[in-house]
Amino acid sequence: MTAPIDCDLHPVVPGIKALMPYLDDHWRDTVVRRGIEDLTTISYPSRNPLSFRQDWRDGSGRTGMDVKTLTAQALDPLGTQLAILSPLYGVQAQFSEDLGAAMTRALNDWIAKEWLDRDSRLRASIVVPMQNVAMCVEEIERLAPDRRFVQVLLLAGSETTLGRRANWPIYEAAQRHGLPIGIHAGSMFRHPVTAVGWPTTYTEDYINQAGAFQTQLGSLLTEGVFAKFPELTVVLMESGVTWLPAYFWRLTKFWKGLRSEIPWVSDPPTSIIRERVRLTLQPFDGPPDAASVMRLIEHLGSDEMILFSTDYPHWQYDGADPMPEGLDPGLAAKIMEENPLKTYVRLKERETTR
Repeated sequence: MTAPIDCDLHPVVPGIKALMPYLDDHWRDTVVRRGIEDLTTISYPSRNPLSFRQDWRDGSGRTGMDVKTLTAQALDPLGTQLAILSPLYGVQAQFSEDLGAAMTRALNDWIAKEWLDRDSRLRASIVVPMQNVAMCVEEIERLAPDRRFVQVLLLAGSETTLGRRANWPIYEAAQRHGLPIGIHAGSMFRHPVTAVGWPTTYTEDYINQAGAFQTQLGSLLTEGVFAKFPELTVVLMESGVTWLPAYFWRLTKFWKGLRSEIPWVSDPPTSIIRERVRLTLQPFDGPPDAASVMRLIEHLGSDEMILFSTDYPHWQYDGADPMPEGLDPGLAAKIMEENPLKTYVRLKERETTR
């Protein structure tokens, strides 16, 4: 059996005290002086059943707060060979650009010291302070020499659409360092997740994240990001999968009639997205029967788009195996290993530099 490469796991920050050693004196004093007790997590209420599998929770009601727990619950049972950590902590939600940048640096340094240094199977995303593009680039430049960081992490719920030209320095830096852009479900909480205001239930918020991904994908395409940065790969993380085939059809249909508006999109959007965009497996929102799953893959038109993930410690699938049932063994192997290795070039470097 293929040893999988898990492209989306979430180490849980125990609390702001865990980051204090990684803040400089000024920001440690700021946390104490302002009485900052914690930062909000990104769109995952800790008591929600989807947030943590029930039998994994510890006395705090959470899990995944240290390497030993994560490896025992997520890596060892599946024989995972490599895993990419993407911490979801409210550093991007701060309105102060300077505080957000300081907290982001601390979070990344905490990941490097407390996680990457302790298990050679672990890799990580570079979390960037999305409040300020220049600060994002600075953080990419700071961490890119550490080859254990394998992508740049953005949130689907951003302050402006991600394709806007003001954001292009982020993509230039990522492409130059060979780093994919990972766009993850979550929010800076600047705008509602829906186009008509704030929802009143978590159910609405959760299912409407797919709409945010559609918006960001359309923005990246129509604003010309894929044309300007031809070597850049974008990974949609925790977006679901089933919305994409219909989106393909709709986007390509209207591109045919409106292509004069965006002359830099010279190829059909479907072909560009199939070549340049990837999606993590979980939460897999496909039908439960094998025939329907294979039909979905056919509608995607590519067996290279899906990357294996567990979305640990979020609990999106029943049982002990996150792979959909009935997949062709060859396709399953591609999803578990071949596709991740093609997407994240740095994963091939088993001896990494820091």
